[in-house]
Amino acid sequence: MGFERAGEETKTMGKKVLVMTAVDAEREAVLRGLDGDARFEVALAGVGPAMAAARTAAKLAGGDYGLVVSAGIGGGFIGTAPVGSLVVASEIVAADLGTETPSGFLPLDELGFGSARAKPDKALADKLARAIEGAGLPVRLGPVLTVCTVTGTADSAAARARRTPGAAAEGMEGYGVAVAAGERGLPVLEFRAISNPVGPRDRAAWKIPQALKALEAACALLPEVLGNA
Repeated sequence: MGFERAGEETKTMGKKVLVMTAVDAEREAVLRGLDGDARFEVALAGVGPAMAAARTAAKLAGGDYGLVVSAGIGGGFIGTAPVGSLVVASEIVAADLGTETPSGFLPLDELGFGSARAKPDKALADKLARAIEGAGLPVRLGPVLTVCTVTGTADSAAARARRTPGAAAEGMEGYGVAVAAGERGLPVLEFRAISNPVGPRDRAAWKIPQALKALEAACALLPEVLGNA
C-alpha cells in the first residue's frame, strides 16, 4: 500500500497520551493492547460528538497531556475499508454539520461559520498506518466521518461518500475529541477498527468481537509508534 513518510514528527515531550473511547468494550480492548504502558490514560468519551467533546475537554483541563487519540470500532465504506480492517484518519470530518438546501447539503465550511474538518497529526497518522501494515493487518489511511446519526441506507452512504471523496470509515466521536484537543493546541489521532459496512443496518452481520480484536492489535502498536517521544 505504502504511506508517505513525513519529516519531523510530533513530540509529546514525555507527557501522557489521552485515549478516548466511546464505550467500555472499546476501552477494555485498548487497555489490553497497551498492556499497562504508563504513558497512556484511557477514558470514556460517551457516545456522540457532543458528549465526546465535553468529556475530552474535562479530562484535558485536569491533566498534562501531549497527544489525544480517538479510538474505537466503526463502520467502513464498502470498497474502501472492509470489515475486520483498520482505518487511520487522514482527516476527521463532521459529516452532518451544515445545512440542507433545495440543491443539496452544504457543509459548515461553505456557510462561513467555521470548519467541519479537523486535521490529525500527519506524521503520527502516517507512522501508525505503516506500523499496522507492517504487522500484517489490513489498513487504510483516509477520511473518517463523525456523524450524529449512523448511516442506515445505501443512499445515505453514497451521499456521504460523494461529499467526502475517499471516505473510509464512520464513527460518532472523533470530531468532538478533535475539537477539544484543538482548543488546547494539542495534536490528535483517530483510528477505527471496522465492525460493519456503512449502509443498510444489519446488526446480525456486524463483527464486533473481530473488530475489538483488531482494535486491541492496533493499540499494541501505539507504544512503538510514539517511541520515546
